[in-house]
Amino acid sequence: MENSMALSDELKASVASIFKEAWDADRIGRTVPQPEDLRLDANHGINIDATVLYADMADSTGLVDQKKTWFAAEIYKAYMHVAAKLVRANGGQITAYDGDRIMAIFMGDSQGSQAVRCARQIHWALFHVVHSSLDAQYGAGTYAPWHTIGIDRGALLAARIGIRGGNDIVWVGSPANHAAKLCALRYPHAIRITQAVLDILDPSLSLVGQTFIWEVALNASPSGSHVWRTNWNLPS
Repeated sequence: MENSMALSDELKASVASIFKEAWDADRIGRTVPQPEDLRLDANHGINIDATVLYADMADSTGLVDQKKTWFAAEIYKAYMHVAAKLVRANGGQITAYDGDRIMAIFMGDSQGSQAVRCARQIHWALFHVVHSSLDAQYGAGTYAPWHTIGIDRGALLAARIGIRGGNDIVWVGSPANHAAKLCALRYPHAIRITQAVLDILDPSLSLVGQTFIWEVALNASPSGSHVWRTNWNLPS
């Protein structure tokens, strides 16, 4: 009981300090912040302008309910391996693996184009690498993974959260939330981007020949602006 009261008092004091302490968040980051760049023992943050990509496997609950756990783990590993390799190949930085999805951040003058090129390459690799290898090993029709990729850009605040020995960076701002929510909009369109991303996109990533590959989604973005969607892939 005494230990419980001591922990309760410690929690009340530390949470009160979080709400009372002024933020040190004036710094503008030029690269993706790392944990060592941020203080854990203070309200400390770094502001960045970035594009956020979420790549999310569809119906992972159905996968684990219908298949053996080792088979589901192979699907997870294959998809995440492909996505992570392509994120890095396109200049992005992986910021989180969250079960069946990956979060990545792109910065710099070409951030939107890098993220969209990455998304289109992941979509290509899903069929030409993951599906083809899966079919070769287990037979066509055994399982056909699908996914959704959401991308948004804008201002983010990076802050370090948790406790000593168990902490991580949280990315606070609409791009992270909106990109994640776009992943909830499923089949038949694999890639969805916001108007803010389309506005800075290299024209070559919007055209195949004379065809404009993006169409307006029926669902508006959480911010009320247009969401654009496509199924056009791009060989990696």
